[in-house]
Order: sequence, then structure tokens, then C-alpha cells
Amino acid sequence: MNSFMEKMSPAIMKLANSKILMAIRDGVMMVMPLTLVGSIFLLIANFPLKAFTNAMASAFGPNWTEPLNQVPNATFSIMALVAVFGIAYSYTKSEGLDGVNAGILGLVSFLIIMPPTFQFTPDKSKTAVTVSGAITRGWTDGHGIIAAILLGLLVGYIYTWFISRDIRIKMPDGVPEGVVSAFTALIPAAVVMLISVIIYIFFKVTTGGTFFDWIYTILQKPMQGATDSLGGALLIPFMISFLWFFGIHGASVVSGVVTGLLQANGLANQDIVNKGGTLIAGQNAHIVTQQFLDQFITFGGSGMTLGLVIAMILTAKSQRLKTLGELSIVPGLFNINEPILFGMTIVLNPMMAVPFILVPMLSGLITYTAIAIGFVHPFTAVQVPWTTPPIISGFVVSGWQAALLQALLILMAGAIYFPFMKALDKQYVKDEREAAAAEAEA
Repeated sequence: MNSFMEKMSPAIMKLANSKILMAIRDGVMMVMPLTLVGSIFLLIANFPLKAFTNAMASAFGPNWTEPLNQVPNATFSIMALVAVFGIAYSYTKSEGLDGVNAGILGLVSFLIIMPPTFQFTPDKSKTAVTVSGAITRGWTDGHGIIAAILLGLLVGYIYTWFISRDIRIKMPDGVPEGVVSAFTALIPAAVVMLISVIIYIFFKVTTGGTFFDWIYTILQKPMQGATDSLGGALLIPFMISFLWFFGIHGASVVSGVVTGLLQANGLANQDIVNKGGTLIAGQNAHIVTQQFLDQFITFGGSGMTLGLVIAMILTAKSQRLKTLGELSIVPGLFNINEPILFGMTIVLNPMMAVPFILVPMLSGLITYTAIAIGFVHPFTAVQVPWTTPPIISGFVVSGWQAALLQALLILMAGAIYFPFMKALDKQYVKDEREAAAAEAEA
């Protein structure tokens, strides 16, 4: 095990700390505040209690949800725009440069390459109308997330390449800082826009469509399908725990890679609901979404150690584990488990690696099955902050069935962690007795 760790650690650390992964992670995370706040308004507009919605309709009229839906429509619909800005900004900032200009160029590049027209079918009309001079939400939401990631990285790299080599228009001393910054960006801006136009022309000539169409068909749909499969439901929790075992924040690294895809899955489900459709797993609904990860893979912390904490409090005989459990229960309820990861030493501990990896993978399998058979409803765009305690979070995102499933998963986690915890507990009891005997003899 030590030999394996010595060989793997450098490569894993290098991958986790790469500029590309960090830029994607930090850039996509800029979307999270928007989607979380948007989810609050979406939840109120679609509250799962008929008495509440009837009372609101009686008080404010049948269209009482219309102003509330303006918020999720705005926040969810600009997901790709925020991501392309954030990724270009984060990539440039990681090089020690001002990232604002790069972020703005990312937005410009996105809009240049985006289709200039879209089809619209008016109500009660079978004839589609071509609309121009408008920005369609069809690409600025989750559908354009992979294109946004690629363009953000490209623009960040180009801007960094020019500025780091001092290829820019220089202004004399005494010129205001804002003017200097604007002229600094002129050369990379011209190059970014030229490349964007070339990309637009290339795909229009060769495919008859756009870069967005090609990326969505070739990359995003297959990637969404991969994350939405049973394999994705098992691989995501495996990678989170595997990276944490080496001391790398697995949830942060993996979320940076898959969050855009999982958000797109949830937005696709929400779009079906908005059009009056019914979500059916295995037919039209995605199973693995952001809620799948946050509320059923990492609740209680990475490795789902909340069950372990409860088992420690109830059954541990060593003072070390019992005290650690009591100190960790409150953070664990809010999905924070660093006290356990480092206090109990799960990181780099081969004995605890088995349950730490197995529990979240089994949770992914159980949750995927529960949604596939219809026990838990597929998730929409309603999300809760990742610190929301389990049971509460499950009820908010998918009703009492999801809350019950979370309770069962906590019991499952405790049962699997129990024999491994007891083995450590036995050793700690022995160590404590030997220490007490040595102290008494002294």
C-alpha cells in the first residue's frame, strides 16, 4: 500500500492542481450562488403542499407564480455565460494577471460564435418563425456549458500568452489605470475575436451549423449520458473518496469537472416540467443531477461519514473515538467532516479506505435504483445549499421519499463503517489502558 501511494500521489496531486482543472472548478462554481437563490424562488412557486399553492392562488390570483419564475428563468438561463466568464477569469488570475479583461473577452467570444438566429413557434401557431437580433436562452443555459468551458479555457490561455510575453499596447506614465488596462487588452482582444470569427465560419461552411451545435452533439450529450448512467453514479463517488484518501479535496476537484453536466441534467428535467410534462426515469428524465451528488453522495461529508460518527457515539469504548464522535456530530449534520477525515485519520489510512470508498458508491447504486424504479422522483432544478442537513435536504429536493431514503442511507453507512471502527476502537482501548497503567506505575 505504501509503495502504491508513493507512486500515485505525485501524479494525482499534479492532476488535481493543474491550471485547467482549477480554472474549470473555480469558474463553474461562480454559477452556484445564482442557482441556489434561483432554487428558492422555484421552490416557492412549486411548493409541494397543495394547501399552500391554493392559498397563494386565492390571495394573489392564478398567475401568482409568474413573477417568482422570473428569478429562476434569469439565473438558470445564464449559466453558460457566467461559466465562460468565470473560467477565462480564473485561468488568467491563476497566472497572476488581472482576469476581468479575459472574462469579458470570454463573453464576447461566446456571443460571436453563438447562432445569430433561432426558431420560435408562436402560441397556437404551427409555423416556426426565425428570430434574429436576440440572444436565445437555448445556448446560454445548460445546453451551452461544455462550449462555455472550452471557450473559457481558450480565451484565458490566449490572453495569458500575450500579456505574460508583454505583447500589448503600452501607454506613457501618468495615463489613468483604467485607460492602461483597456489598451492592454486590445491586441489579445483582436486575436480572440478573429479566432472566434474563424471558428464561426469554419463550422458554418463545413457542417452547416455552429460550433455550439457540434459541441453539444459530439461532446455534451455523450458526456451528460455518461454522468447520467449507472457507471457515472458509481464513478463519481469513487473518485471523490479516492482523491480524499490521498489528502486531496475530492469533492472540490470532482465537482469542478462534473457540476456543469449535472446542472445541465437538472435543467433539462426542469424544462420538461415547465412544458407540462411528467418526469419518468429511464424515458425522459435524467437521474444523476447536482442533487444526486450533494444530497445522496456527499451528505454528511465526503465518504458519508455521518453514519460513522453516529456509530462512534453509540458504540465506541475508547475515549478517543467517543470524544471525537461527540465533537464531529454537529459539523457532520451540516455535511462538514474534516474533523473525522483528519482526526480519525481516514486520509492515508488503508484500514478505513475500504468503507470510505464503498459506502458512497453503494449509496450511488441505491439512490440510482430508487429513482429508476420510481420510488424517488427525478430531481428538477430545485437545489439547497450543500450545508443543509440530511432529511431536510431530501424532503426539499424530492419529498418524503427522498428524506426516507437519506435516513436509510445513514443506517447503511453506519452498518458498513461499524466493523472497521470497532477494530480501531479495540486498538485504541488497548493503547489507553497501557497508557493509564504506565502513568499509574510512574
